[in-house]
Amino acid sequence: MSRINLVVTLLFCFAFTVGTTAQTKHPNIVIILADDQGWGDLGFNGNKTVNTPNIDKLAKEGIVLDRFYVSPVCSPTRAELMTGRYHVRSGVTGTSSGFERLDLDEVTFAEVFKKNGYRTGIFGKWHNGGQAPYHPNTRGFDEFYGFCAGHWADYFNPILEHNGEIIKGEGFIIDDLTSQGIRFIENNKEIPFLAYFPYNTPHSPMQVPDEFWDRYENKPLAQKGRLPELEDSVHTKAALAMTENLDWNVGRIVQKLEELNLMKNTIVIYFSDNGPNGHRWNDNMKGIKGNTDEGGIRSPFIIQWKGNLEKGTTVNNITSVLDIFPTLVELAGIQNEQARPFDGLSLKNLLTKNQDAAVNDRIIPSYWSGKTSVRSERFRLSSDHKLYDMQNDPAQTRDTSKEHPDDYKKLLAWKDEWISTVLNELPKQDTRPFPIGHPKMELTILPSSEATGKGNVIRSNKHPNSSFFLQWRDSEDEISWPVSVQESGTFEIDVYYACSDANIGSEIRIEFEGSSLASSLMTANEKPLIGRENDRVLRIESYTKDFLPMKLGRIELNKGEGKLKLKVSSLKKEDDLEISSITLRRIN
Repeated sequence: MSRINLVVTLLFCFAFTVGTTAQTKHPNIVIILADDQGWGDLGFNGNKTVNTPNIDKLAKEGIVLDRFYVSPVCSPTRAELMTGRYHVRSGVTGTSSGFERLDLDEVTFAEVFKKNGYRTGIFGKWHNGGQAPYHPNTRGFDEFYGFCAGHWADYFNPILEHNGEIIKGEGFIIDDLTSQGIRFIENNKEIPFLAYFPYNTPHSPMQVPDEFWDRYENKPLAQKGRLPELEDSVHTKAALAMTENLDWNVGRIVQKLEELNLMKNTIVIYFSDNGPNGHRWNDNMKGIKGNTDEGGIRSPFIIQWKGNLEKGTTVNNITSVLDIFPTLVELAGIQNEQARPFDGLSLKNLLTKNQDAAVNDRIIPSYWSGKTSVRSERFRLSSDHKLYDMQNDPAQTRDTSKEHPDDYKKLLAWKDEWISTVLNELPKQDTRPFPIGHPKMELTILPSSEATGKGNVIRSNKHPNSSFFLQWRDSEDEISWPVSVQESGTFEIDVYYACSDANIGSEIRIEFEGSSLASSLMTANEKPLIGRENDRVLRIESYTKDFLPMKLGRIELNKGEGKLKLKVSSLKKEDDLEISSITLRRIN
């Protein structure tokens, strides 16, 4: 063979190899999750007030699952997305105080995709555990930028985490999260990546940049909610303004994917974690966030994969957040080492027009706070055992149990069986301690939201997330956390506090199973509450402050479980000190 022919042959082989690699490369995954956004908050679902051109375009160029169901509140939906399994199996029993933690024997989709060569990143609200190994960086995510709690007190230049370290965000939180996620996409454009954007709006506090609020403040609402007497029009306008900001950021993500020529090899998913956080237009559906009726659990859902899934399609089969994990595994063609069976189903056949009888005949349960409803393709059996014909009465106005006795008995029996078996796995009491000193992370953050107060101290708000403890009055006052020290070692402790000059010299003390550490306050941190100035609607949750870290010193902690207590040994002035959190940094 001549040298020229050899070169041509080698170039051909190289080109063929590169082309084949490009075609067989696992698709990138982008998952965008809104928080407290109702099915009816988007233009493509019929909202005539909101402006959501980017999300509407995703729907037009993708597939819409029109009867897609999630849990009634935040953390259970996130747990079911992560595992493809009912949240009641995974230890998620609440939305704060540690009850939102995903059991450690559950396998997340981030872990599975990471094992298959994906670079994984999360940019936003985790809400399934804050201390390693519950932390996102120890549940399969290479990159984490956001916060672990279920509610954040201020959306402008907030305190956040970046891979387990405390940092300060830049600008409006959704814009900042998007910028960080876009940077992740740019840095990993040559390899398969999974970018998860669990946003935290339009969840309260109702804060949004002026640019978006100005478009809605004086804009009349074209539609009202099912119960107009309960609707707060200003709250609705704030939610829609926050939704338009979300839409703008979705547009930024899509634009970046297009600039990098990644759209044809990227699966993009958009949905919300529960029903609307207020009474507003939702196509006359019954129920809002926290409710197991249709309006509380039906979410908008879009999936787009250009060139692979038929665009402009609407699927009316009932589907669930439980289905996302198994569906992505099949669509991406990756190996799944999930040891436990999914409760969800792969929708690959449904999305590719091959209708799956198992999907058509399924029943989807919804549970929260002692109430369970179940949904079949035609009916919903409500938590109070009423049967609604959802095809002919989507607003749930008339009980049809006597008209359809066989369907009623079938759903009632299915519900009773699910409650007696699956729901029975829900622990009666959560006794899991908060881990400290996991070997894969130096810093452990223990927020006040997960502490218990004793004595005179009280929370800044009845809602624990983003709260802090105040009303410190004497040496008997304390807050404590049930903890488990993972490995014996030396830890450097910081206490995040606020106080006036009057409490300089007051002594703060940490105690754990015979070990103790104390130091005196040397610097005042007299700061006002933050958040009210940015709220469009009066909030019900706690405001926050710029709490200052005080270096308490180093302490030796032995491996084991016990109560970690924070006390004030001596206090110069009552009702002046405030504590928001402590951090423990493993030194050795």
